[in-house]
Amino acid sequence: MNAVIQLVIAIAMLGMAGMLLFLNFWRAVLFFFPDSVRVRPVAPGDAMGLPLALTPLASQLRALGFVPLGAHEEKPRFRRATRAYDFAHPTERAFATLHFAADGKPRLYLLTPLAPEGFVLTFGYPRPGFEVPGRYRSGGLAETSPERLLRAHQERLQGLVPTEDFSQDARLRAGQAWYRGPGQKEIRRQNVQGVLWTVVALAIVASLFLGGGRST
Repeated sequence: MNAVIQLVIAIAMLGMAGMLLFLNFWRAVLFFFPDSVRVRPVAPGDAMGLPLALTPLASQLRALGFVPLGAHEEKPRFRRATRAYDFAHPTERAFATLHFAADGKPRLYLLTPLAPEGFVLTFGYPRPGFEVPGRYRSGGLAETSPERLLRAHQERLQGLVPTEDFSQDARLRAGQAWYRGPGQKEIRRQNVQGVLWTVVALAIVASLFLGGGRST
């Protein structure tokens, strides 16, 4: 094969491998090290700078009795941080978190830490369910109102014992604990494709270098 054509093919394959790594390497790291995600505060409730697109959901949460706690960021390795906006309803024993999905759509989920450990999570969008009896329940619903989501969340809490602390510090601790504990299985299930595509990218790079070595 003409050397110029070989060079063009090699460059194209390296470019494809680089793009695959750019899109998926951080997911592979997250698969193997889900507890590497850092949850850190950004702003208190009176200064969290809620984006305009999240205002309708925030207004509905306030009407239900939720109060703003503040904003936080979640930072995986090799990936920019994502920002979330937290609310709490101590009477209903629930945190509410607003954020944007990857496609830019507003998202809402409810979270309740359990005593002595565990979580109940109810997502306001489709998401596979997962349960560890007595310790963990999670799942999503088709897009619905915050009021209906709260009712569904309360049903999930039946028979379980929520914690009593619904401060901003407690919300941050719960987020970090989720990445270190029961959330790890869900994270790995969500990011297994990232591992596969990372392996494909590395195989492409290896084949180019090994193939080049055999041809010399």
